[in-house]
Amino acid sequence: QLATTPSKMPHQTLLLQDFAADIPADYQQICKMMYYLWMLHSVTLLLNLLACLAWFTVDSASGVNFGLSILWLILFTPCAFVCWYRPIYKAFRADSSFNFFVFFFIFFCQIGIYIIQAVGIPGWGDSGWIAALSMIKANLGVSIIMMVVAGFFTLLSVLSLILLKKVHSLYRRTGASFQ
Repeated sequence: QLATTPSKMPHQTLLLQDFAADIPADYQQICKMMYYLWMLHSVTLLLNLLACLAWFTVDSASGVNFGLSILWLILFTPCAFVCWYRPIYKAFRADSSFNFFVFFFIFFCQIGIYIIQAVGIPGWGDSGWIAALSMIKANLGVSIIMMVVAGFFTLLSVLSLILLKKVHSLYRRTGASFQ
């Protein structure tokens, strides 16, 4: 017999998502795509941390990038979930203009952050294109790892713009209420 949680114990799941029960059928696919985008966001931040670690092993002056990449992973993974994924999930579930507004505002800022991360300004904790190309002469292997991460940030930027356009076109058709 399997051990179960006692029925007297008060608990709730943190991430209860039932697309079939909560989201109307017309919006389930886009809502799942936003969830997959959040997962890609999380994986990219983890890869960024590893690329910055590789960068730090080659160039000890880039310790700031490694430290900031740890901060970005710890900070931006849950914040992205709470600040733009949950609002869009709730917006499609409740057909709420307020949640759509929150999503559009924060997600637009997130796209700007993705673009900055893809550019890869040294000292900002991102292994984007500028940082990766500056490492070619120092260490080609680390530069290639950083280019892969820069490609992921670029992919996130493009996919986010496409999904923002799709969500906006769906929002225009929903007739959502401001509640």
